Amino acid sequence: MKQLLTEEKVFKDPVHNYIHVQDTIIWRLINTREFQRLRRIRQLGTSYLTFHGAEHSRFSHSLGVYEITRRIISQFERSGYKDWMPEESLLTLCAALLHDLGHGPFSHSIEEAFEMNHEDWTCRIIQENTEITAILREVGEDFPQKVASVIAKTYEHEIVVNLVSGPLDADRMDYLLRDAYYTGVNYGTIDIDRILRMLRPYNGRVVVKESGMHAIEDYLMSRYQMYWQVYFHPVTRSSEIILRQIFRRAKELFQEGYSFRFMINPLSDLFGGEINVEQYLLLDEALVQTAFMQWTLEDDEILANLCSRFIHRKLYKYVEMDHLDSETIDEIRRSFAGAGLHPDYDLEIDYPTDLPYDVFRPGEGFDSKQILLLDRHDKLREISEVSDIVRSISGIHRGRYHLYFPQDKLQEALTQLPVSIGRIFAK
Repeated sequence: MKQLLTEEKVFKDPVHNYIHVQDTIIWRLINTREFQRLRRIRQLGTSYLTFHGAEHSRFSHSLGVYEITRRIISQFERSGYKDWMPEESLLTLCAALLHDLGHGPFSHSIEEAFEMNHEDWTCRIIQENTEITAILREVGEDFPQKVASVIAKTYEHEIVVNLVSGPLDADRMDYLLRDAYYTGVNYGTIDIDRILRMLRPYNGRVVVKESGMHAIEDYLMSRYQMYWQVYFHPVTRSSEIILRQIFRRAKELFQEGYSFRFMINPLSDLFGGEINVEQYLLLDEALVQTAFMQWTLEDDEILANLCSRFIHRKLYKYVEMDHLDSETIDEIRRSFAGAGLHPDYDLEIDYPTDLPYDVFRPGEGFDSKQILLLDRHDKLREISEVSDIVRSISGIHRGRYHLYFPQDKLQEALTQLPVSIGRIFAK
């Protein structure tokens, strides 16, 4: 049951203008140490090395997702839609607020390096012995489990999951707006007011009134552009590659028994593969960057060089290729090794792909990945059936191969490479 604050709390926000907190539980959750930790985790990982304004945090994004969800629910309740259950409002708001609680330093890069999943950590933080768990249990003994199930997408009512995680969810709407604002690009400037007014609860899921189709087209085009112009920016990918290599090298050294000049918990627990929630919550970007600065002085040349590159933004250069087969890759790696370069750390092949929208396929039926339009006769149609624009950007976008390498080291070894291989990197 909701408990309202005696006086509404308001956050001034550059994206949504104001974020309104009316529920006591939400206010208390924001002030837990687990949620406050998100101030120390950047929303866009290493993108600040490409877009200097991209210093915003998971904390501000999480508040934004909460605010969009609050506005949607408020609209549903004011309009009295019979397909919305008011008793699930608090559950939905808590899940929206806490959905990114488990992100680690530099988010997706650390997940790839250590085969972790931030949603798994989010669910653990919500359900184990934390301040968050204690507050949620005041609502009901099973309330932490319910919030976790929404985030894990296993909650019994799909409409609740839809609002937090779906093709047109509060998470995506906030990060498009917020990331566009802080990177200084215009691609993510969607008409969120129009979109929110057009959302409807219908037969257990969130759909869009058909007259709102053009706003949704704009939203999907914004997502498409943001991925290829911001999230997949080749310079950002370079910094992510170096970051992953640092984690990989440090983990290799730790497991080989290497004696670090500098090592601190919980990094040693992370490298050892044994880390609990309490230790995980100590991980933030300040701690990781402190370690990187110290590791520039390590005796291991590979680790020291990688950390120096990351700290001082001496990133890998790249060349693009339309086609690259396994034989050519093997030849490049052999040539690198023969020239004294490290084929695992001096070469990375990146091939970004994206699925901007998953279209309806006849015979499969509608699923949770698709945006459904509700016409004036209460009939549902999947948006790509109606919109030429959506059809044009649907399906996996095939990018180009990017070969990343340390230009200074490659220049020194260029004369030792076969001419055919040297020609690739001289583009």
